[in-house]
Amino acid sequence: MDANPTLDQLQVFIAVAESGSFSAASRQLNRAQSVVSYTIANLETQLDMPLFERSGARQPRLTDAGRAMLTDARRIVADLQVMRSRAKSIKQGLEAEVSLAISVMVPAEAVVAELKDFRKQFPSVALNLSVGELGMVMDMVSSGRAGIGIGGALLRPDDSLVAERIGHSFMLPVAAPEHPLVRLGRPLTVADVREETQLVVTDASGITAGRDFNVLSYKIWRISDIATKYQLIKGGLGWGGLPASMVRGDLSTGDLVKLDLEAYEQGEYPLYALRKAANPPGPAGQWLIESFGARLSSCPNHAEFSRLVKTGEHLSYPVAAE
Repeated sequence: MDANPTLDQLQVFIAVAESGSFSAASRQLNRAQSVVSYTIANLETQLDMPLFERSGARQPRLTDAGRAMLTDARRIVADLQVMRSRAKSIKQGLEAEVSLAISVMVPAEAVVAELKDFRKQFPSVALNLSVGELGMVMDMVSSGRAGIGIGGALLRPDDSLVAERIGHSFMLPVAAPEHPLVRLGRPLTVADVREETQLVVTDASGITAGRDFNVLSYKIWRISDIATKYQLIKGGLGWGGLPASMVRGDLSTGDLVKLDLEAYEQGEYPLYALRKAANPPGPAGQWLIESFGARLSSCPNHAEFSRLVKTGEHLSYPVAAE
């Protein structure tokens, strides 16, 4: 007779494999350890193969067959979650509230424009909006505190999330016009910036703990949010990277100056709409994703933005930058 594992068996198998022990899985699933062990033993019997190596090790380790089966188990569970969620969405219809987490790097005027249209389109739908830096968007979607996230790429592997590319982003190294780096009046080297204070935003979510991005100076001031960082840089207290969408007006007026610093990575990288695979958005949430995608996908790239700054051409249309 062909093996016919149950969904419960597969979920227990995944929990043991991901937690690293039967005891940890039992706590996660709120079940007795004996029940977890019994469930895995039954699954192994059905599949007629050992999924874990138990002898000679304090913790169970996946066998080669177990690793192969784990991939299948994850796919089956994920597919069933998508099926359940789709049925739930069809049954429930329009959602009562949309929870949205947006990166500070998404242009503010784009956010305002989209939410104005959203209010007109869905006047009965309440909105719960959170705005933050770095890993906050992913953290809020992963934890279920937000149904939709608009921000950068996934900062850690998470099979439970769906990421849909909707635009691109980049940051620019800038300083106030009276800053010593600007006064040098030439392309900058790493040696030029080493002893100058660099302002860096700290990730409150903890997802990027221990990781610094584009940090080149020995002297570092760590700031809790991008708005404070912007004000401090504009006040001449240091240099650092800021979203192109945030500084384009200051670059046009000369209140900030883009640093010619080749060592600072300014390559474009994508902006994504994030959501849980098991919780697809309803009509209002899907409208938001598609509308943000239409707007952000038309933003200028890094080369075009640089040309507009140099020529002083109009910069009032949305620029996605992170």
